[in-house]
Amino acid sequence: MNRFSLVISVLASGLAGTTPCWGQERAKNDLPLVWVLSTGGTIAGAGASSTNLAEYKVGNILGEQLVKAVPEIQQYANVKVEQIVNVGSPNITLDNLLTLANGINKIFAEDPNVAGVVVTHGTNTLEETAYFLNLTIKHERPVILVGSMRPSTGISADGPLNLLNAVRTAIEPDARGKGVLIVMNDEINGARDVTKTNTYRVETFRSPELGYLGYVDEDKVTFYRASTKRHTVKSEFDVSGLRDLPKVDIVYSYIEPSVTMVQALHASGVKGIVFAGTGAGLLSNFEKEAVKAILSSPSEAKPVLVRSNRTGNGRVITRKEYDDLGYVPADTLNPQKARILLMLALTRTKDLNEIRRMFGEY
Repeated sequence: MNRFSLVISVLASGLAGTTPCWGQERAKNDLPLVWVLSTGGTIAGAGASSTNLAEYKVGNILGEQLVKAVPEIQQYANVKVEQIVNVGSPNITLDNLLTLANGINKIFAEDPNVAGVVVTHGTNTLEETAYFLNLTIKHERPVILVGSMRPSTGISADGPLNLLNAVRTAIEPDARGKGVLIVMNDEINGARDVTKTNTYRVETFRSPELGYLGYVDEDKVTFYRASTKRHTVKSEFDVSGLRDLPKVDIVYSYIEPSVTMVQALHASGVKGIVFAGTGAGLLSNFEKEAVKAILSSPSEAKPVLVRSNRTGNGRVITRKEYDDLGYVPADTLNPQKARILLMLALTRTKDLNEIRRMFGEY
């Protein structure tokens, strides 16, 4: 047995003898069924010692091991596990997102007894995967994304409790119809509004101005609000027949920016560009001139342009100067989520009015 397998074994054996704190034990065949789809990340990471909280190897532990290390899950659900990939979340690909969306839709379509799906994921790009699934899952049953800020071998590792709480939320009837959710640090966030706000703190996932949807406490899973934006069963996006997605990139605005990036993206044939603009999604004169050159090119070569912002809060709204040039305002979506929505929008249309409608509704 290697060192990391030993860690998991010790965790499992140590937890197995604890007294149940939540709920009452039920016969195994009476428990709801939950799928856990594992993709890697810190929750599946391991370090050389319990104090290696920054220097560790991500995606070192398999999903089966993660579930076995939290035997309390058996009090709540029967679990099936599938390993999708085992990587750090910066290395998640668009192909992985398509695999997840189509796989989850297949699980729900083929088995009405599945209560929900949990996806274990690294935290760095978790919000992007969550929002993509929020727009492409075609069922009301809960899909929960979960990760951790400390590796499984770390002192006070947060992964085991996060995973247990994610399973508890996946089987919660009140979680149905609320879209894709993120459960970490005893808090429930909606996929559209949540973002990672801190590099190391366990309370990193927040929905800055719009707030949590609910909490997972010792007694129960509690919801206080839900998103009013379109998602899941009300979404018009269908990726079942897609093998790839339109190429969309992000340009970050700052004082006296180089326009080389804008020019290079256009030359590469990119289908869309999201600007992380200053303030309320504003661009410098340097960027405006570069964009005007792009807009003078043949129509089939013009990328769709979206204005988001780099502030982290607030809406980007219509402004005549930008609207006349064809920019699409991103509302409250941050740049990385605006990119996700634009990619999906471009699978259906290049009509700017339709894309503006989508950014207003999603």
